[in-house]
Amino acid sequence: MNDREEADMRVLLHYDMDHAEPGLDIVSCSEQDDARFAGLLPDAEVIWHVLRPLTGDDMDRAPKLRLIQKLGTGVNTIDLDAAAERGIAVANMPGRNAQAVAETSLLLALAALRKLVAFDARTRRGAGWPADRSLVGGELKGRTVGLLGGGEVAGLLRGMLEAIGARVLYTSRRPRRDDPAWRELDDLLRASDVLSVHIPLTDETHHLLNAERLALLPPGAIVVNTARGAVIDESALVAALASGHLGGAGLDVFEREPLDSGDPLLALGNVVVMPHVAWLTGETWDRYFEVAAENCRRLASGRDLLHRVV
Repeated sequence: MNDREEADMRVLLHYDMDHAEPGLDIVSCSEQDDARFAGLLPDAEVIWHVLRPLTGDDMDRAPKLRLIQKLGTGVNTIDLDAAAERGIAVANMPGRNAQAVAETSLLLALAALRKLVAFDARTRRGAGWPADRSLVGGELKGRTVGLLGGGEVAGLLRGMLEAIGARVLYTSRRPRRDDPAWRELDDLLRASDVLSVHIPLTDETHHLLNAERLALLPPGAIVVNTARGAVIDESALVAALASGHLGGAGLDVFEREPLDSGDPLLALGNVVVMPHVAWLTGETWDRYFEVAAENCRRLASGRDLLHRVV
């Protein structure tokens, strides 16, 4: 921090995890501890943000705030207009969690296909074997997997799936008609035994997978979502799962987070859930902190930020 005063830059890591970085005074705060967060905001120059929404009111309580650094890609939980109005920079780090998210997508697809939740429960109560016919699972090999999105996560997952022996199709915002694996969205849905979601949440993608589109999936299809919950109309998903039209779902993200214990999704035995942690590996944290610390150095020296959004 050659261009700064001797005092370290105060960074508020909005997640309950310790991390040390030369030249940075990093304090961590659980995303559930609103009182501690409010108490730390007045001295924060940088916020390393994970998931809890950051509002204009939060920013107003942080008069020294210069940068909101998203630890990840999606910035839908940050009020970007409020940040711009206050002259606060916002940056993200695309691709740094791609490997972890792709692996988790594969994990959830396999868990749903092999009925992992039911087998886990049976085994824990001493009834793990023999299994009844309703618990006979399936394999990815020979199935068609549709990827909703054509970015880095989808690309990594495609390689994993093809190595297993699945047929992979995908759709993307920009048509790629020269690629035989590319499909229009509705055509992709009709062909997908497994559908995996890998697109950001925007006004255009909110409830993109509604009841009508979920009905296009073949009977018994599996839906996997490690992107953003509101891309899928959750009430329509629950209905399709409960009716038996869909065979199962593997979900890491939800319309309302954290997921309430009374959510109807949790009453369904054909759903595998995780609490928005597809990205959460030690390797991802290392990549996150590398970019976040570099942007703090750039902020201190007046250089352009990496992956600036606002």
